[in-house]
Amino acid sequence: MDEATIKSMAAELAKGLKTPEDLNQMTAVFKKFMIETALNTELSDHLGYEKHQPKKGSNSRNGFSSKTITTQDGQLALDIPRDREGSFEPQIIKKHQTRITSMDDQILSLYAKGMTNREIVAFFKEMYDADVSASLISKVTDAVIEQVTEWQNRALDSLYPVVYLDCIVVKVRQHSNVINKSVYLALGINMDGQKELLGMWIAQTEGAKFWLSVMTELKNRGVQDILVACLAKQRFSGLKGFPDAIASVYPHTDIQLCIVHVVRNSLRFVSWKDYKAVTSGLKAIYQASTEENALKSLDIFCDQWNHQYPKIGESWRANWENIRTIFSYPAEIRHAIYTTNAIE
Repeated sequence: MDEATIKSMAAELAKGLKTPEDLNQMTAVFKKFMIETALNTELSDHLGYEKHQPKKGSNSRNGFSSKTITTQDGQLALDIPRDREGSFEPQIIKKHQTRITSMDDQILSLYAKGMTNREIVAFFKEMYDADVSASLISKVTDAVIEQVTEWQNRALDSLYPVVYLDCIVVKVRQHSNVINKSVYLALGINMDGQKELLGMWIAQTEGAKFWLSVMTELKNRGVQDILVACLAKQRFSGLKGFPDAIASVYPHTDIQLCIVHVVRNSLRFVSWKDYKAVTSGLKAIYQASTEENALKSLDIFCDQWNHQYPKIGESWRANWENIRTIFSYPAEIRHAIYTTNAIE
């Protein structure tokens, strides 16, 4: 892929990403890129030469035909490569095939750093029929790995006003079993106000060291500064060193815990009869016009509810340093940074 295509892909992946259901859109974009890469590699293998190389024999490429297939995520439009003699028989998506259901969330993990080459090879062995040659599977795997590597290491902008850091859990097949894997995402808002998926990572163990490596990678790919990093507290509540990991690479970055997650965590302690009143009290805190007013509202909340729900007030005070960031910004900016729901 050229730089323009990679940039376009990153923007397309992030566009409209607001709810868990919108992850289907992101999966579909990756799925389209992966399948079309495999199809073009299959055609090169059939013709005996790569695209843009001198052709061998009488047969050659002849553009594309459009095809829509049904996947677990909905309809997917594909550009199927053709040859002039009409002898090319695609294998990953056969000529009369209209459905494909065996990829699902595994596509996301395929494009996330952390998948080994062996796991990618196993993925394609499962995708193809047993009678497909090992040589073709190897060529397809190599082509996709090359594309994935380009995607993972593409250059990024020097400044992102907002970067959301969060985690989603996807189901992937491993050793004939379906398991849950955590995929960590960084979604940036660029200087044009557009969302851009900066990267995805898979880690066996999550910790401050892992996030330090993610921040360092973003820096090495060109990100010189992030104004606000938005974190989902429930994802990272056990990682005391996580803000420090960000600060060590981006010392001037403000950190904002996702207010939605902080409130959601708080309400876990609350009985149904008190739910509405507690919610109203918390809203008075995070919707305050200034930090001073927010702290007054927090004091009022604690006076009213500490005898029943002491852990709520304790949690807000303990995390205040990374909650208070929103009060440094006008209302228009607050709305953008007080939640990580953009990538949930």
